[in-house]
Amino acid sequence: MFFSHEPLDMIIRGLALSSVAVCWVVFVVRIVGLRAFSKMTAFDFVVTVAIGSLLAGASQATSWPAFFQTSLAIGSLLGVQYIFARLRKSSDRFQVIVQNSPVLLMQDGQILPEALRSTRVAEDDLIAKLREANVLNFFDVRAVVLETTGDISVLHGTHLQKELLDGVKRIS
Repeated sequence: MFFSHEPLDMIIRGLALSSVAVCWVVFVVRIVGLRAFSKMTAFDFVVTVAIGSLLAGASQATSWPAFFQTSLAIGSLLGVQYIFARLRKSSDRFQVIVQNSPVLLMQDGQILPEALRSTRVAEDDLIAKLREANVLNFFDVRAVVLETTGDISVLHGTHLQKELLDGVKRIS
């Protein structure tokens, strides 16, 4: 690609292509916006993982067409993510189609066993998250929510503003 001497070509190719590919990702992210690498939805997470994989592929390309195809794929994924985000913002129906709802796993100190079963979250994992959030007593927990990203949010204290649970699905 650059030199006829194989080891030197490998070194220069790896350094040059990875540098150009990273610059390309930064350039496209500047156009698309900071949300590009967020974990707001499962789709965002998949795009982030795919871009990492494509970046690795671009860094290891052995021909210019392969490098440009990978770079185009990175730009396309970020473009589709941008379009999806705009559609989700402007259309409630589209949002319902492409995004899961958060699920209530625990409320007012009570673990909701049916919600754990439905979401396939083990009680041990839930308790580990409570420890991570420095919960000292189940009765201090106002709510535990499995977010659309797969993260678990622990809301504890003396009072919970009801708006914090808007859109959170309760499985009975």
